[in-house]
Order: sequence, then structure tokens, then C-alpha cells
Amino acid sequence: MATSQPKGPPGKLHDLHRPGAGEGDESTFCHTCAFSGVCQVAGYGKPELLELHCLVEHVGPYRTGEYVFRNRDPFRAIYAVRAGTIKTVVVNRDGNEQVLGFFLPGEVVGLDAIYPEHYPCDAIALEPSHFCRFSYPAMTALASREPDVQQHVFRMLSKELGAASLLTGDHSADERMAAFLVDLSARYQARGFSGTHFRLSMSRGDIANYLRLASETVSRVLGRFREQGILRIVGREVQFVDGDRLRDMASNVFND
Repeated sequence: MATSQPKGPPGKLHDLHRPGAGEGDESTFCHTCAFSGVCQVAGYGKPELLELHCLVEHVGPYRTGEYVFRNRDPFRAIYAVRAGTIKTVVVNRDGNEQVLGFFLPGEVVGLDAIYPEHYPCDAIALEPSHFCRFSYPAMTALASREPDVQQHVFRMLSKELGAASLLTGDHSADERMAAFLVDLSARYQARGFSGTHFRLSMSRGDIANYLRLASETVSRVLGRFREQGILRIVGREVQFVDGDRLRDMASNVFND
């Protein structure tokens, strides 16, 4: 028997579309910024970190479907998402698109371009999006003087490699979908947003592509989660009803 679902409309979501929420003055950074960890380690307002703030160029908005950068473009900067959601994709010789990942407010796009010195994929806005753009040559110069900055870049690279491992292994569609949702939940929560109620900015087709599943399979799995009382779904809004059960299903993927 399906578990009953909560009544009434979902609670109010954090506004992920509005840039600048939670930003500081010239000596502090957005609390959701991917580089806030540098400030937390070194102390907010540390004069030397003003140099990092001076490297920031606010860019946007990028409209839905607009390219932030394209495959093979020369690598000049990395982009921290201030608002909106981004997907990264590659297109094979047959013209088929493969989704590589999704980036949320506070996360950095373009780190995988450091070694080849060109972007190895396309980055596309899934909704109106704004960014902090950091000149990588200038950041490298700063990192040579500020070890905290260099260490933080290494940590972000490590996290990006770890995220890619979610797609490895022989896992069921339910396990892959559960892991995808639990991962999104943790990433939203880490940035101060709700980890149990959020909007899926990406389409079902993009989710299926990313998880190496058919679109119909993703729709069936989400429908089954709803019927079983694990999720509440209204349009693209998702609310965890039985988060423990979802995390239990995802555990095989994360522990692989």
C-alpha cells in the first residue's frame, strides 16, 4: 500500500535565480561562493584575500539555452555560479549529446579545462544564470602567494573527480536515481539551501542522459518513488518525504 503524502502546497523554495543573495562587501564574499572556504580558513576580511575579490568579474545573465563557453574554446577563466543552473555536455561525431554534469549556485564550472588549456565540453544555461568569472592566470599568480587559494582549487578538483564516479558500476535505475537526488540534496544543503525541497532545473531527458537511462525509465522511477511515499513531486519541484529510504537505496552507489 502506498504511503500517504503530505497535503497542501510545498514550502517556499530558496530563490536560486536571484544573483547576489548573501553577498558581502569588498572584504567578504558570498556565503554560497565556491571560494568561501578559503575565507573561512584564513578568516573573513583578511586583507590578502581582497586580491581574490578583485579578480572577480560578475557576468550574466545568460539566457536559457545560451552557451557560457564552448568545447575547444581557449581556457582563460573558471566560472562560479551565482544564480541558475548549468549543464556541461559533449557532442559525438553523430551529433548525439552526452550530459556530463550539472552545476548549482556556489559551484565552479571549467576546472576540467586546466590541463588541456581549452574547455573540453560545452557549458549551457538551463535557466537564466549569473556567474563570478575568475581569470585563471591571475588566480594562479595569487595562489603562488596564498597557499589557501591553491589548496582550495585542489579540493574542488578532487570533488569534481569524485562526482564523476557516481556513474560507474552496475546499478539499477532506482539506485542511480536515488543517488542523483541524494547528491543534489547534499549539494544544495552545503550551500545553505533546503536539502529536502528543491526544484529540478534540468529536464527529465537531461537527467536520463546523465544517468545513462532512457527518459521513460526516469519518469517511471520518479512515479514509483511518488507512489511509494518516498517523494512528493509537483511539476519540477521535489520534496523528500522518506529521505532515509532514498539514502538507503543510494548507499550502494556511494559505497561502490
